[in-house]
Amino acid sequence: MAADMDKETKSLAKLSLQIGLDKVSLPFKLYCLTVMTLVAAAYIVGLRYTRTTTGDMYFATTAVCLTEVAKLIVSFAMLTRETGSVRGMAKSVWEDVIVNRKETLKLAIPSLVYALQNNMGYVALSNLDAAVYQVTYQLKIPCTALCTVLMLGRSLSRLQWFSVFVLCGGVTLVQWTPAESTKVMVEQNPFLGFMAIAVAVVCSGFAGVYFERVLKSSNTSLWVRNIQMYLWGILVTFLGVVTNDGSAVMEKGFLHGYTPMVWFVIFLASVGGLYTSVVVKYTDNIMKGFSAAAAIVLSTVASMHLFGLQVGLLFMVGTFLVCLSIYMYGLPRTDTTKLTPPPGSEAEHRKPSTSI
Repeated sequence: MAADMDKETKSLAKLSLQIGLDKVSLPFKLYCLTVMTLVAAAYIVGLRYTRTTTGDMYFATTAVCLTEVAKLIVSFAMLTRETGSVRGMAKSVWEDVIVNRKETLKLAIPSLVYALQNNMGYVALSNLDAAVYQVTYQLKIPCTALCTVLMLGRSLSRLQWFSVFVLCGGVTLVQWTPAESTKVMVEQNPFLGFMAIAVAVVCSGFAGVYFERVLKSSNTSLWVRNIQMYLWGILVTFLGVVTNDGSAVMEKGFLHGYTPMVWFVIFLASVGGLYTSVVVKYTDNIMKGFSAAAAIVLSTVASMHLFGLQVGLLFMVGTFLVCLSIYMYGLPRTDTTKLTPPPGSEAEHRKPSTSI
């Protein structure tokens, strides 16, 4: 475990050197997207394994909290490497995180919004059929694209908009499971369920794009932003431990049910989260969504071999649509490493001419 973490820290250190450049190369972007996709796929498979094995089950809330702690530790290590010394790291944290509290407070917003999104997901699942939930929740993909246009002043071509909705349909088909004819034992409120899913969809799009805006709106180090984000993440997830599993954790212990595989899943989640922040800063949230869709496809294929998962024609069609949408979205070559001021804005008028 320690060797894996050290190896990944060195890998991220190379990222730190690369992302210091003003222009990020296409191979670097593809590398980040590929690693993020593979790690996410491995995480999904590993998580499924740890939640379906026999024996004492660990508390999922504690695993999420420890993931935030791991990401914070690695971010401190990366900032130390970036500044050249522990003293430099401490100075940066003091000035950018503690003294500049306004900037740190900015990152509380996505943490709280993500927490609201997760809670709304539980409400929606309690009041909607699983199949309806799967279909409606994929609206987060076009919602993210809409937030990108409205909040970042970025424009998408017709082909890119079309690819976003193709991806939405493809992911729905890949994850589709036939509804079982079982009697619902609790009273459901479909209206409440749809309202909850609407809030969750908006939260997903807003939080992701808001974080992207914060990352790209200043020259603040990516690792400083991560530290600001994960400090709030630890607070929010620890509150989740207390409210959801507090009494059970007090009785059985914070690390009850932990195995080497559980620790490995936490490691994968932390690495995936760190690469996600790099992808968001140097590509965009929409590409993050495409990467997540590819990870779902890869993890499903892996589950076919590891767990005997049966898939049908819908999965094949969905996989084709996901691949097609990724290709279509990537056709217009646009630089998304910096924010583009909306047309007519003051920043747009101040922008220097690039004509020759």
